[in-house]
Amino acid sequence: MVLKSVEKTRRETLALAAIAGLAALLAPRMAVADEAAVAAEIKKLYGDKKFESGKVKLDVPEIAENGLVVPINVDVESPMTDGDYVKAVHVFADGNPLPGVVSYRFTPACGKASASTRMRLSQTQNIVCIAEMSNGALHSVKSNVKVTIGGCGG
Repeated sequence: MVLKSVEKTRRETLALAAIAGLAALLAPRMAVADEAAVAAEIKKLYGDKKFESGKVKLDVPEIAENGLVVPINVDVESPMTDGDYVKAVHVFADGNPLPGVVSYRFTPACGKASASTRMRLSQTQNIVCIAEMSNGALHSVKSNVKVTIGGCGG
């Protein structure tokens, strides 16, 4: 009788472990931001302000062979003086679990509004970059990065 209760408990434990393992494998694929989530995040930051094109250069590969380490370079055209400088740059991705990827803060002492990093892209998606200027102007640029099968999926 004791063996039956121990065996049942062991079977239940193994079944629960299997379910937990499956959930852990599927969890990263369940939660994915989309264009609406990116738009909501941007609206939370800037409301209904208008965005201008230009001034922001977003350098990302058109095709990423490895979605685990996609290089991203951002340059914003600005004199970076006390009266005219880039306050912040925000990068968003519409296919990652969270829409916000990275934010940079700048001051006139930076001399140049430029930053580089690497990001993980789980699938082909749009990258949106917004630069906030000291005078309140907003500049944006959008680029699509295709993640190939050699990366994390297409």
